[in-house]
Amino acid sequence: MLVETSHPGNIGAAARAMKVMGLQRLALVRPRCEVGSEARARASGAVDVIDNALTVPTLAEALEGVHFVAGTSARSRRLGPEVVDLRAGVGDWAAGIGAGASAIVFGPERTGLDNDALDRCNALWRIPTAGDYASLNLAAAVQVVAYELRQALDGGVAGVAEETVEVAPAEEVAALCEHFGRVAGRVDVINPQAPRLGLRRVQRLARRARPESSEVKLLRGFLSAVERAIGSRKAVSEDKS
Repeated sequence: MLVETSHPGNIGAAARAMKVMGLQRLALVRPRCEVGSEARARASGAVDVIDNALTVPTLAEALEGVHFVAGTSARSRRLGPEVVDLRAGVGDWAAGIGAGASAIVFGPERTGLDNDALDRCNALWRIPTAGDYASLNLAAAVQVVAYELRQALDGGVAGVAEETVEVAPAEEVAALCEHFGRVAGRVDVINPQAPRLGLRRVQRLARRARPESSEVKLLRGFLSAVERAIGSRKAVSEDKS
């Protein structure tokens, strides 16, 4: 998934990099350029990847039905997922390959992924580079990641599990976090001076845990019970007054 890509050539080159490695499903989130002739020219024999690409206004919409989300980043973030080297990250991904649809998210060329995007990731992958210079062209980054994924799919990464657990899709986890935020606000668990900070901690915990759908339903049932209890207490208090 390419988020807010600003140069059409990068979109075309990324599509080519994907197809060379057998990857076909490209999503474009709020592209900042026209996906036209320049993108198609750079795609070379991978124009079909561009023609079939999903173009959506939000990352949340792009991630519907996705169970595992890996973001790409050259630096650690205080509240984001742990950043691991690409090969190790792909190895972890391969160990859970049967756990549903996966997405690899690449940020804008100039700024990378913002905090909102990072909060939707289960993991962050970093391409190791020489020294302190970690600036890699977007399409080149896509090519390197696609190569590592191809190696994993072809059995080049050890430790692929035969049995995996079906984790909840991203939208279910996001709904759980939002539900928790509403309830936490009503019982003063989250600091009202920094509500976003508290919610981000919950999001990080939920995505690291990678709960199953049944577990998400259980937790949301508990939160709904808390909401009902709060409502009952409020009604009793109003009757007494």
